Amino acid sequence: QVQVVESGGGLVQAGGSLRLSCAASGSTGSIASMAWYRQAPGKQREMVALITKDYTTTYADSVKGRFTISKDNAKNAANLQMNSLKPEDTAVYYCKVVLRTTGTLFSPYWGQGTQVTVSS
Repeated sequence: QVQVVESGGGLVQAGGSLRLSCAASGSTGSIASMAWYRQAPGKQREMVALITKDYTTTYADSVKGRFTISKDNAKNAANLQMNSLKPEDTAVYYCKVVLRTTGTLFSPYWGQGTQVTVSS
């Protein structure tokens, strides 16, 4: 089995910063990509930031310039540095790890989420 665990969420004032961490463990094999998603109450889950095996990054327009995703292959970890936080960033943040099982088979694994609350 593969376990994905997020940490680092909390309560912060608008304009502040938080750093989220994601750690994958178990039969991780080859990690093709890691990504951060978020879901606010009553809204669909949306992709926030993605980093691929070759370190290519993608960001949602709403966070570009404020958030930075990074990874540590040796530790099977991904981080999300969030700066200049806004109340609209309030959500549960989830880490998604995509593994290449074999050949062209890919399997996604999700963490349980960590709450980020930004007060105005």
